Amino acid sequence: MARGEGRVVEKPEPAPDAAPPLLRTVTRLMVLIGGLSGPNYRVRLVAALLLTLVGKVLAVFSPLVLADGINALAAGRSEGALNAFIGLAGFWVALRFASTAGPQIRDAIFQPLSEEAQRRAGGRVFRHVHSLSVRFHQSKRTGSVYRTIERGVRAIDFLLRFLAFNIAPTVIELALAAGVLAWRYGWSFALIAAGTVLLYAWATFGVTEWRLKHRREMNEADTEAAGRAVDSLLNFETVKSFAAEERESERYDRALASYAYAAVRSNTSLVMLNVAQGLIMNVGLVGMVIAAGLLVARGTMGPGDITAVILIMVNLYGPLNILGFAYREIKQTSIDMEKMFVLLDESPDVADAPNAVALKPAGGEVAFEAVTFSHESRDRGLENVSFVVPAGKTTAIVGPSGAGKSTVLKLLFRFYDPSAGRVTIDGQDLRAVTQASLRQALGLVPQDVVLFNDTIRYNIAYGRPDATLAELEQAAARAQLLDFIKALPQGWDTRVGERGLKLSGGEKQRVGIARVVLKDPRILILDEATSSLDSGTEAEVQDALEEASRGRTTIVVAHRLSTIAGADQIVVLDEGAIAERGTHAQLIARDGLYASLWKRQAEEPEAATVAAE
Repeated sequence: MARGEGRVVEKPEPAPDAAPPLLRTVTRLMVLIGGLSGPNYRVRLVAALLLTLVGKVLAVFSPLVLADGINALAAGRSEGALNAFIGLAGFWVALRFASTAGPQIRDAIFQPLSEEAQRRAGGRVFRHVHSLSVRFHQSKRTGSVYRTIERGVRAIDFLLRFLAFNIAPTVIELALAAGVLAWRYGWSFALIAAGTVLLYAWATFGVTEWRLKHRREMNEADTEAAGRAVDSLLNFETVKSFAAEERESERYDRALASYAYAAVRSNTSLVMLNVAQGLIMNVGLVGMVIAAGLLVARGTMGPGDITAVILIMVNLYGPLNILGFAYREIKQTSIDMEKMFVLLDESPDVADAPNAVALKPAGGEVAFEAVTFSHESRDRGLENVSFVVPAGKTTAIVGPSGAGKSTVLKLLFRFYDPSAGRVTIDGQDLRAVTQASLRQALGLVPQDVVLFNDTIRYNIAYGRPDATLAELEQAAARAQLLDFIKALPQGWDTRVGERGLKLSGGEKQRVGIARVVLKDPRILILDEATSSLDSGTEAEVQDALEEASRGRTTIVVAHRLSTIAGADQIVVLDEGAIAERGTHAQLIARDGLYASLWKRQAEEPEAATVAAE
């Protein structure tokens, strides 16, 4: 199968490279969230846009009302002039309040759209990351991947709000302000306002482009720090067992120091930009005041007009400030979204074929037919391996470390595809069936059962979330776990801790067995399920495993050969090839590799006893 063929998760196609970066980002975002269609979403969007535009118009024209009031008051000392001023001043306050209240109401109307967009994007990216192959997850830090998703999703709200309510409306407000100044007071005022805006935009856009590299450095340092922190906390037992707390703290401190250095450079450049913007705005304001003062001195403008000019300029600086901030943040959030889109562009190494069908398990016979496979990091994995696991029987796979035992299981779960040959279940090629249906037919009890930091009920029911309490109890009983659960103060609602660390090794294994029993797979896979347990606990868990495997096709990967002596068939691997196969008695009689492994393990307890004496 070609790499990425028949992708599991439908992903948006990137826009043509000729499109501007921001346009590509917005286009991909709209495809990712499926537009803004939905119940009342379009109505909300139109209402929010109208409120924004009305607010901008009122912000530009309201100073003219106050100017007329001040001019009326200055023109005469009569009571009528005072009443006119009071009325116009009140009207100005009402218009100003409406121009500021509109955006607040708009935000409340728009909030459901923003949350829905973030939910859709976050859900789709998370689902896509889960669809990626084992190789991707083995090469990435969990904390780094999560931080990339988090920042990308968080950037969506900002991008939507500023594109819809700040960029275009601010341009409209700037045009309105210039038009009103030219109409009411002359083109010189419009030119001063336009010159200030252009100079401000030139400084903002130029410096922001320079600042972007600092933002990228800051994001990379932040991702590195998060990745190190999560990696260290997830493996805290190893850290403690090696007394490496100080070493891990120093590694994290170095990552934070890199972030702090990048953050200081980023914030310093921001201060420089803010100072330059403040200088340009105040120079423009001074120019406007001087021009107005000259006209007042000539008698062509009244005192109210100079107030209006100042208010228009001050009102203009509000959106101008937002315009600069919006440009900086949009450019910076686009960096955050770049990383998220990189995740979306990842193709799974193993994907469902376009015409894949659901697996239809019958007896559960598994066959490896001339299978060859090698990992990227190894010269050799499996070489021309062929064997059959009969339906309803138990087949053990043994061999020295690195012989290829785990590779067999990964190919069976289709975490990888063989480079040659094929793997089948009941005659169906695994590459021709959907991965979900394949893994539904398989049940795994690994060497180290990893549990979610949730309740025992949740962890056992993970194989079948809709199971009833009676079914849960039956599965727990078959795993010899029910009495233990009932003895707990919180019973089924007992939380097991991070990765199940509140439970002993034997208890975790039995939770894993109960989970598989509840799932009721056609094929049971035991991957050294008792190798990490002590002798007493191993015997108890072994009984539970035998109960779970009754009537199922069972594949056992074992290091302790005593646990698989009763298997119907034993396949011995060595350096990626089958060295021997047969029953325990047959292999012992052959006196080959299996017999030597058996003798070596039989001698270990004797050697331990002699050493103790």
